[in-house]
Amino acid sequence: MEDEKNISEIDISSKVTHNKIIDNKELNIWEALTPVLILMALLAYNIFYKEGEWLGEYSNQFILLIGGGIAAIVGFLNKVPLNIMLTEIWENWKSVFVPIMILFLVGALAGTWLVSGVIPAMVYYGLQLLSPSIFLPASVVIAAVISIATGSSWTTSATVGIALVGIGTALGIPTGMIAGAVISGAYFGDKMSPLSDTTNLAPAMAGTDLFTHIKYMSITTVPTILITLIVFGILSTTIETNGNANVSNLLDTIKSTFHITPYLFIVPLTVIALILLKTKPLIALSAGVLLAAVFAFIFQSDVLSSLSESNFQSIINAVFVDTEIVTTNEKLNELFSSGGMEGMLWTIFLIICAMVFGGVMDGIGALARITKALLSLASSVFGLFSATVVSCLGLNIVASDQYLAIVIPGKMFKKAYEDKGLAPENLSRTLEDSGTVTSVLIPWNTCGAYQSSVLGVGVGEYFIYAIFNWLSPFMTLIFAALNIKIRMLAGKEIK
Repeated sequence: MEDEKNISEIDISSKVTHNKIIDNKELNIWEALTPVLILMALLAYNIFYKEGEWLGEYSNQFILLIGGGIAAIVGFLNKVPLNIMLTEIWENWKSVFVPIMILFLVGALAGTWLVSGVIPAMVYYGLQLLSPSIFLPASVVIAAVISIATGSSWTTSATVGIALVGIGTALGIPTGMIAGAVISGAYFGDKMSPLSDTTNLAPAMAGTDLFTHIKYMSITTVPTILITLIVFGILSTTIETNGNANVSNLLDTIKSTFHITPYLFIVPLTVIALILLKTKPLIALSAGVLLAAVFAFIFQSDVLSSLSESNFQSIINAVFVDTEIVTTNEKLNELFSSGGMEGMLWTIFLIICAMVFGGVMDGIGALARITKALLSLASSVFGLFSATVVSCLGLNIVASDQYLAIVIPGKMFKKAYEDKGLAPENLSRTLEDSGTVTSVLIPWNTCGAYQSSVLGVGVGEYFIYAIFNWLSPFMTLIFAALNIKIRMLAGKEIK
């Protein structure tokens, strides 16, 4: 039977996660941390000693399930009913249903955009417009503009992100650098766009309004993106690319393999327009898949015929399974391949298993207990900012979801900021600087899993180059430590 004095539910308002955070008063900090420590140890062993294959192809998934099982044992020892843990797992699964559908559609999008010639056309024209000397900073700017317009880093990666990785790869730029530039720009736009769900969620949790939040957040975000652009500008001068001769060879190969025409850009422009018109992502991406299929029949009949005896079967294969288009250039052969929906299964299984671990940790009250322990260590203003940053980072690792990394610290730390006389926008800014942007740096987080799968670049490859993302929490701490633009409530002074 549930002990109501032991377990309570804190209501929150959020369209992206279910409306409760479990608080288990009997759980001590070491019990809450035990599943986390074991999980991190197993993941580290798998990565550094077994090259990610300790338990087979799905090692990380199994390890997350093991972590969830250990958390469940801790829960049973503290008399947490099984139905509470199962309910939290179910709620977590429901919260990622739409992202999983989006992942399937992105897989289909990549396949159909390949066989229709959309991706080859993007690479073809991009190679002529984007020179190696400006490619990386230009990628940051392009991704930022699209992300501000759409309010979605995910949409940005699934459209221009895929194209930029293809163009940069053809130029001989390391894929980790390209993905880091795309992700940096995409998450800058995601943070600053009033259309972004996390940009709306953070001020709602902190108790401020949207535009006050965006304006105040620019104080730390603008310097961070400027530093990012400078670094990528410097990196552009240090990398060796393939040179104009090789680019000409690539252009000739693409032109001889596909029917390249500007009309193909109707497909991605339609998807972006639908997103700007606030069409649901599932509908917009579905439209992109269907339109690309039509364009494949119109413009790429030779390509479809080379893949299968039936052009229709070639389209079906592009949607669901692996597709490889062979050219005379080995680099393009690697680029012009797609896994379709099937290629997204590893990522989807990872998300499902991460939600099991996060659900059990929430169900036994471990997430709330860890956050409260951090809060108890915050005796100064800088300590409070630091505790918030660590809490957001930890929840991105443990709960594997950026929304929980905003919601739980936002709810738990709100009163502490008020008690220190700090205006609520301090909390909302810190939640975004450390919760939103670092999610993509965790391989098993929904954002990290999505971006690495869509861009085809592992988190380990792009981590160091996602400069904006890992620099943001440091920037917010620097501003707090130096007391720069720390806004106080009326009549309050920094304690």
